[in-house]
Amino acid sequence: MKRTGVFYGSTTGATEEVAGKIASRLGVDEGDVVDVANLTEDIVAQYEVLILGSSTWGDGDLQDDWYTGLVILRGMDLSGKKVALFGCGDSESYPNQFVDAIGILYEGLQDTGCTFFGAVDTKDYPFSDSKAVVNGKFVGLPVDEINELEKTDERIDRWVASLKEEI
Repeated sequence: MKRTGVFYGSTTGATEEVAGKIASRLGVDEGDVVDVANLTEDIVAQYEVLILGSSTWGDGDLQDDWYTGLVILRGMDLSGKKVALFGCGDSESYPNQFVDAIGILYEGLQDTGCTFFGAVDTKDYPFSDSKAVVNGKFVGLPVDEINELEKTDERIDRWVASLKEEI
């Protein structure tokens, strides 16, 4: 498997927990699970595969630490790197902005040369709108730890299995 880093931004701990589950199922060492608040170009350069996760806040905003993290990544040439996205959101309270942070990361990294993978079908999610939906699919894994906690592990397992096929 290619060298993989899992990068997350987490305010309440939910996205950090999901990042840990994803890393564990991918066989990624704990040392390769990085809080985006500690992100540097040198750290990113070590990895061929980047798994990036953010929670969505307010009316569809990134988790705070991702604003600086995204600037760092946008300043890099990510050609040859594969990027998969995941995020936590609340589909019941924010059905019109569900996991928008994933869409913001996707949009922000469009011109970096990376290759995205890990899109997820929308059919199993109750939401109205999302910046994370492109061509009828989520550009990464949505997780709703508030309203659909019982589905999280199964969703992660399915997603990680699909990632393994491409890593």
